[in-house]
Amino acid sequence: MPWTREEMAARAARELQEGFYINLGIGIPTLVANYIPEGMNVVLQSENGMLGIGPFPTEAEVDPDLINAGKQTVTQLPSSSFFDSATSFAMIRDGHVDLAILGAMQVSETGDIANWMIPGKMVKGMGGAMDLVAGVKRVIVLMEHNAKDEAKLVKKCNLPLTGTGVVNKVITDLGEFEFSKEGLTLIALAPNITVDEIKHRTEASFNVALH
Repeated sequence: MPWTREEMAARAARELQEGFYINLGIGIPTLVANYIPEGMNVVLQSENGMLGIGPFPTEAEVDPDLINAGKQTVTQLPSSSFFDSATSFAMIRDGHVDLAILGAMQVSETGDIANWMIPGKMVKGMGGAMDLVAGVKRVIVLMEHNAKDEAKLVKKCNLPLTGTGVVNKVITDLGEFEFSKEGLTLIALAPNITVDEIKHRTEASFNVALH
């Protein structure tokens, strides 16, 4: 049985550490905020200029001026700070963000990521994706294992690249993969998912070292 989006986010939350500054991408990654371990102090950063993002608001708390980079309404904390986008990107580019958890359309077996454009589709820009994968200390991708019948873990990305060799871990609805000097390695399986099924649904070559 594949992991749900919430279960994928909960697995990604295991990567959080006390004191981390974290950027959560649009889509499944935003759910990670719901699984921050109780008592752990981490700071969520948004490219549009907010540091210290609170929980998603109730209907009564919605403030249309308080949004994250994905245009979702958020809440502020007593410790939140606000600044311009240039300062936000300087923070990312100077290596002050410990972890980025992003979505992707493709990840290659060498850790390349394509997550900002599909040719022929209308896009509004790459957002902070390229800066994040270049400036953040660790990158985790959360994505569905397949798009319709097409593999998303591929030998080589055929979509425009966001970054090369930058992904450290991929969590899909079928399994969890790590990148190391030995290459891409499958380290965990979703319930009742077999290695053979993952091989059938994956274009990329990978090792198996289940924990």
